[in-house]
Amino acid sequence: MHATEASGISRHGRRARLRHELRAIHALVHRDLLRLAGQRAHTALMLLHPVLYLLILGGGLAALIPRSSLGVGYQTYLFPGMLMMTVQTPAIMVGIRLITDRQSGYLRELLMAPVSRSTLLLGNCAGGTLTATAQGAVLLGLAGAVGLPYDPLLLATLLAGMILASFTITALALALAVTLRRAETFHTLLGLVMMPLLFLSGGFFPLDALPGWARTLANANPLAYAVDLLRRCIAHHVPSGQAVPGIEWAGRQPPLLLEAAVLLASGALALLWASRRFNRPE
Repeated sequence: MHATEASGISRHGRRARLRHELRAIHALVHRDLLRLAGQRAHTALMLLHPVLYLLILGGGLAALIPRSSLGVGYQTYLFPGMLMMTVQTPAIMVGIRLITDRQSGYLRELLMAPVSRSTLLLGNCAGGTLTATAQGAVLLGLAGAVGLPYDPLLLATLLAGMILASFTITALALALAVTLRRAETFHTLLGLVMMPLLFLSGGFFPLDALPGWARTLANANPLAYAVDLLRRCIAHHVPSGQAVPGIEWAGRQPPLLLEAAVLLASGALALLWASRRFNRPE
């Protein structure tokens, strides 16, 4: 009888602990959503950059780059890269907020909560993934302007790809943030890393136009898998659409599901490493 009672108490304790952990994740996600709703001007400015690239740069180069060379118009070709640019900034901001929270003392207050540090990191990652995806979803409203149909299946596929990309970028930003102490260092390092990653993603021009060493780097770039995934999904829904070769392994394109798995695994490994580093006492 005593063993049965002890087992019941143990199960009740585990369920109560799980509720505490989930409540903490919900609170952190809710905080990010409130920040997104309260900073509408800031959100609009972050969306302005990819929109200008898409409409002005894409519109200007569309007249110079023949459709036959890309299989679609240049604006349609550019659209996946602009989706990545849209989700990239809010996802990276999660890492910056982690550093500023540490500097202001707010992180120390969070660490006093009766939840694990891994839960707090997971809550930050979930909030960043959701807000980045929400901003990317706004840009999906311009799909018709670049020649894409408002096909529910296509939009749902692109949204799923953005969720994967947002999660991976957020996890990578957190992995970088837990190792740094100054926001200035984080900004400087991002300036050296993120733009090359974006240019090596195939978002602006085909990867087969790059030299061999650059293509090797692109094959190790998570953003290249995200852009290629979105572009190949678009090709399946555009009449006469043909995806320009992107990521290739031994001269062959990997299956779509394998690209999605690589993207998910990259984010999961980055989050796992960040969690182990974050659990170390400071």
